[in-house]
Amino acid sequence: MSTSLVRLVNPTFSKSVCRSADNLIQEFIVELKIFRRGQGCASRPKIRSEFRIMNAKTLRSMALAFGLALALSPLAFGQNSTQTANNAPTDASRARSVSSGQKMKIKGVVVKRDADTFTVRDLGGVDTVVRLTDRTSVKSNGGFLRGGTNYGQTNILRGLNLEVEGHGGSNGELEADRVRFNDTDMRTARAVESRATPLEDRATASEGRLSEVEQNAQKLSGQLDELAAVSNAARGGAKAAQETADAAVAGVNATNDRISALDDYVPQETAAVNFRVGSAVLNPEAKTKLDEIATKALNAKGYVLEVTGFADSTGSTERNRLLSQRRADAVIRYLVENHQIPLRRIVTPYGFGESNPVADNKTRAGREQNRRVEVKVLVNKGLTQPAPTVNSSGSGQ
Repeated sequence: MSTSLVRLVNPTFSKSVCRSADNLIQEFIVELKIFRRGQGCASRPKIRSEFRIMNAKTLRSMALAFGLALALSPLAFGQNSTQTANNAPTDASRARSVSSGQKMKIKGVVVKRDADTFTVRDLGGVDTVVRLTDRTSVKSNGGFLRGGTNYGQTNILRGLNLEVEGHGGSNGELEADRVRFNDTDMRTARAVESRATPLEDRATASEGRLSEVEQNAQKLSGQLDELAAVSNAARGGAKAAQETADAAVAGVNATNDRISALDDYVPQETAAVNFRVGSAVLNPEAKTKLDEIATKALNAKGYVLEVTGFADSTGSTERNRLLSQRRADAVIRYLVENHQIPLRRIVTPYGFGESNPVADNKTRAGREQNRRVEVKVLVNKGLTQPAPTVNSSGSGQ
């Protein structure tokens, strides 16, 4: 009974807490029974005095029991609340919503570009939609004793690494007040955009061709049903019709594979030309290698040239990056002017500076190998695959 009373005050108490409170209440009950037995003698002054002392002890015991229950009640409820909070699932969103009027500065890469907005993804992988207004300032970062260059809002491209400062708008977007970036990052973004746009156009064209192939496949499926009916009626043409159907399906699958591979380029030839220290001038040996790889490229079908420049660790990082870019430009200029390689066949060149070394920069021979430009002949995999053929092994009787 006493345990039920304590659990009524707080049902979350453990058995040990309820047992302690129960002992205190049992003492109160025993003393109450003693009081009732001696109630007939309560007129005596001594018994009345003892009764008052006993009553005071009983009240203290009772108060201690209920005080213990009430004191531990917040702790038990707090533990339950803590467990509930710890067990509650959390759903992390990958998109950031900016409160209206909240000032914010973010750094990241542009992953999506629309007419008046663009999406920035930071290092944590969180996307923020940024809105451009007439008051948005778009500039490059200035160097020592010089200011940055003003750019139009249309120069914000996908792949651009930038910093945006602004305040929250009404739709959870960040309204940009300032957009800043480095000129080097702008050149990189333009190179990425120039390569991504043709690939997207090719992907769109491939999707159209795939749709046509699917329609042709559906027509072939209907024709195969007709052939199956004719073969069943002719008694003996079923096997030939099945073989024809299998060959047709194989031809459709082969065509789909070729279309899927139109955007897949594989390296067919690779050549590396080396340079002197701090120089971007081609020597006779380098020109001979470029003549050979240009001849192979012109005889290939569906080719593009990938040109990348490198430098050794001599000098500063920025100087080596610019030097590697000049070396790549020198190779492209030689291929265009001496072998009439169309510019549409050349992927935008890029200078990696002293990164991606092929040898140890601590040795003279290693540094000589790292001062190079790599030229790769990439061939379209979809165009080099053989065309599918449909062979029929027999005909219906």
